[in-house]
Amino acid sequence: MDQIRSIFWVLSVLLLLFSGAKAEDENVIQALVTFMDTLVPGNMPNIPNWGWNTSSDPCTSKWVGIICDKDNKTVKNIVLEKLNLSGTVDFDSVCKVNNLLVLSLNFNNITGNVGPEITNCKKLTHLFLSGNRFSGKIPDSITELPNLKRIVISNNEFSNELPDFSKITSLLTFLAQNNQLTGPIPRFNYNQLQDFNVANNNFNGPVPDDTGRFDANSFAGNPQLCGNKLSVPCPVKKKKKKSKFRDFVFYGGYVILGFIVVVLIALLVFKKMKTHDHEKSDPPMKNSPDSGRSSGSRNSRPRSEFSITSVESGGVSTSMVVLSSPVVNGLRFEDLLRAPAELIGRGKHGSLYKVRPDGGVPIVVKRIKDWKISRDAFKKRMMKIDGVKHPNVLPLVAYYSSKQEKLLVYEYQQNGSLFRLLHESQNGQMFDWGSRLSFASSIATALAFMHQELQADLIPHGNLKSSNILLKNNMEPCISEYGLMPIDHPDPDQTNDRTTITTFKIDVYAFGVVLLELLTGKPVQDNGSGLAKWVSSVVKEEWTGEVFDKALIVEGASEERMVGLLQVALKCVNTSMPPSMAEVAAMVSSLKEEEERSMTSSDP
Repeated sequence: MDQIRSIFWVLSVLLLLFSGAKAEDENVIQALVTFMDTLVPGNMPNIPNWGWNTSSDPCTSKWVGIICDKDNKTVKNIVLEKLNLSGTVDFDSVCKVNNLLVLSLNFNNITGNVGPEITNCKKLTHLFLSGNRFSGKIPDSITELPNLKRIVISNNEFSNELPDFSKITSLLTFLAQNNQLTGPIPRFNYNQLQDFNVANNNFNGPVPDDTGRFDANSFAGNPQLCGNKLSVPCPVKKKKKKSKFRDFVFYGGYVILGFIVVVLIALLVFKKMKTHDHEKSDPPMKNSPDSGRSSGSRNSRPRSEFSITSVESGGVSTSMVVLSSPVVNGLRFEDLLRAPAELIGRGKHGSLYKVRPDGGVPIVVKRIKDWKISRDAFKKRMMKIDGVKHPNVLPLVAYYSSKQEKLLVYEYQQNGSLFRLLHESQNGQMFDWGSRLSFASSIATALAFMHQELQADLIPHGNLKSSNILLKNNMEPCISEYGLMPIDHPDPDQTNDRTTITTFKIDVYAFGVVLLELLTGKPVQDNGSGLAKWVSSVVKEEWTGEVFDKALIVEGASEERMVGLLQVALKCVNTSMPPSMAEVAAMVSSLKEEEERSMTSSDP
């Protein structure tokens, strides 16, 4: 009987201990309570489940404004916005939260300084203090926080000079407008910054030359600032007087250089005159394509840039292959030569021209130089592509091939490209979430179809990007320039499954980048690897919400389906094990169907 009582007593003690166990450390809980006491929360403790006391746990008791990790054991974020908090911030206490990533106190009535103790928040990535009454100097110790990515201190009363923020190599956002900051603008890693604004302060001196894409609006309201981005030019510094001997050497060098330039120009003019005299003595050939169109004729018309090299490379009209299309019915190579061309795009692999032949509809000519492919192989490739039709792939209507260059002719699409729709705001047109998802589904389906039909020939798109996705008259997307990018691979008759997968992986990755562009609203640089790395890093830190385009957030787009499409994009840019385009198309189509069902069920 005594043994049973002993066992019962031990079990009771253990139950009592476990029932009062807390997820977070006691010292951290005490530090959080002290932090809140200095903020003077007023009647906040009367709010149900307010918490912020030593008798409960911030994670398991779900204190107001506390966000913990996935295991609900460690405080990660403190978000106390628009709560009319006053008093001051005890940074010494709040930085005892060892794993604190985010401190957001926006839009309260908090006063005081940002103390040097903030350097103890070693893991802090986001500091949001906007819309309060903070004052004093931003401490130099803030630059010792290696993980800081976002600093938003706008609409306060901060003063004095800013520290050297170039020490924080991870910084992406710095917003400090509407304060009383003084001194010169310090150094930042401007090429890395995504958001930057120091307007309406008291900065002086020149605006740094390396501020990149940030325009005058980011520096306005600082009367003593000067620079190229502002209407106030910086004064030119007077040069110190040099010795007469140094002046003589300096200016003498200029005289000698000038003499050399004059001699070179004289030689060039003499050579040109000699060539001109020689040309006048030789009449044009009767069968020359340029006969009757010399530069001296008043009735001559300006030739296209591509037409000049095509004629001079020995091309003849029989090399122009016109495919069955009412758009260019009866088009001849001579028509392209006579038609003036407007350069509308230039890339690493070629140029793009808008051409309007006499009496015809406008067309687009893609000029590719130095493609090492024989005329027969090129013709075979073009006929293979022409034999595969999809409503969301822009068909080729004609092509021309010479040793030096290739010309591809398409119907001109007047509504522009996906790139322009996303980044250049055509006529204030909104590009909402439903439209973006529909675009993604159409492009994925079309690309999967082309891959299936051209798999045996190993012809991917090769250069898919938002500027190559055009908008038809009905604003449906269509993929242009399919198969115009040379891809190095073995003979199609000697390939295996691994070669096929590797060849088409290029398009899967590129489509993933297009998806990221649709989701983030950010333009792509180079091949999109920078955007992919940035998105992956943000998602890894469990701040997925920061990835999405602000316009989609304001619209109230479905976060669940945005995250779903983001997951598809990340699978595509995973170069080790990407899905096929057929699998990608199925995933995107499923998300589109979910969106349509949701819209139908929400209709009254």
